[in-house]
Amino acid sequence: MNIATGSAPPAVDVDTVLRNLRQVLAPGQPAGQHRSEMAALELLVRAMARDGAQRDQPMREVFARIGDKWSTLLLHLLRTGNYRHAVLRRLVSTVGAEGRISQRMLTLRLRTLERDGLIVRHVIASSHPPGVEYALTALGHSLTAQIEILMQWIRDHMAQILQARARFGESGGERESNGGV
Repeated sequence: MNIATGSAPPAVDVDTVLRNLRQVLAPGQPAGQHRSEMAALELLVRAMARDGAQRDQPMREVFARIGDKWSTLLLHLLRTGNYRHAVLRRLVSTVGAEGRISQRMLTLRLRTLERDGLIVRHVIASSHPPGVEYALTALGHSLTAQIEILMQWIRDHMAQILQARARFGESGGERESNGGV
């Protein structure tokens, strides 16, 4: 279902995608070539079709959110406690390597995280003037736990990543001329 319009998204024609993939892998070659690659690609294409091919599908949007400049930092800050908008803005500027976040961008990121059910906005009526604070939901805590697993993987493989970058830099970033890009 298309979240924005309430209508069903166009279905992914998996068979057409698979035919196109066969042409990409082995144009003009017998169908038996690249059998193991095609089997793996078929599983991938079917999973992608099931998970959602449209831009407004949760699978695509949550991955985009994790990869954007501010959302993961905001989620991690909210793991430490509930904060008002202005405090979050100062925390991002203080803790984040990205620098300052604009008022508008902070508001947009918080609204998107709230829309996805990852954070909740609480009105504080007892304060003068009345304000709001943001907190992680159970869903947000669950996601940040998974992000922490990914971060631990990066920590565990930091030396290998840095070595690969050094090798790449030493080669001038050039690739061997074996027909690849």
